[in-house]
Amino acid sequence: MQKYTIAKSRNQLVKKYAKNYVSERMQKHVCECGNWLDFIVNYDEDRRKLMAANFCKWRFCPMCAMRKALVDAQRISVLMTYLNQVHGKSFIMVTFTAPNVEADKLHDEITKFNLSFKNFTKRKEISSINKGYIRKLEITYNRERNDYHPHFHVVFAVNPSYFKSRGYVKQTAWLDIWRECMGDDSITQVDVRKFKPKDNGDMSEGFNGAEFAKYFAKDEDYTLSCEVFDAFYTALKGRQQLTYNGLFAMANKKYKADELVEYIKSDDTDYFWQLVYTWKGKEYKEKTRRKLDATDKLWLNMRGISVDTDDTTIED
Repeated sequence: MQKYTIAKSRNQLVKKYAKNYVSERMQKHVCECGNWLDFIVNYDEDRRKLMAANFCKWRFCPMCAMRKALVDAQRISVLMTYLNQVHGKSFIMVTFTAPNVEADKLHDEITKFNLSFKNFTKRKEISSINKGYIRKLEITYNRERNDYHPHFHVVFAVNPSYFKSRGYVKQTAWLDIWRECMGDDSITQVDVRKFKPKDNGDMSEGFNGAEFAKYFAKDEDYTLSCEVFDAFYTALKGRQQLTYNGLFAMANKKYKADELVEYIKSDDTDYFWQLVYTWKGKEYKEKTRRKLDATDKLWLNMRGISVDTDDTTIED
């Protein structure tokens, strides 16, 4: 429960900083976000799955940002698995950066990133190999220098033959093209890596390594002070966190239509308990505990979730 406790504690800071941007009603929703959490848990209580909670769904809420990161993680893994197994695509992980900027330049810098990336993908060297991409915006804050580092994490789908073809783009070329599109020769790095899934085809580990499971901004950064929060909010309001293109856009439509369920990694945990926690000011306390009954197990099995089938009575 530690990660939920940390997120909920930071949630209280965000509520205070948000008063200049959202209504009193929304402030109340943010403040109450995650007041209760409903889990299913295995018998030993070392594995748990969140089934329900009172989320406010505000993108700057640490509780909801954490939850969205987990949902996005599953989605991207499924899309990559589908495109690999059905369309035979391989993947390149690329991180696009530029020098840090101060708060008053952050909004314009992100706009510049968006335009530059659009021009980047139109370049012949890139458009000829790109079969679709997922682009994620992320911003980090440097406390020592009091400046901000916007950057893109991108997964490009390519044909498997790309890595041995005449159209292969060297790392130095990726950097040169990005510099040209940004109009900034001071950019020193574009990180380019070939994605390597597990032997069993599981795509989750690789994209976590590419940092797609992280938030668009770390709550430990934007909850530091009202000034830092203002910079993040002003720069990110209305911005897309994730952008889908080409084959990824097609696959994402299928995902939202529940057509890619078979590619979701099965949960083989044997769940035994239902535990409900409530927030008590500084920490979560267990409110109710009950053993999952036959109806629960049937419902969970229909959703592809395993449960402990041992009906032995457990005594305290």
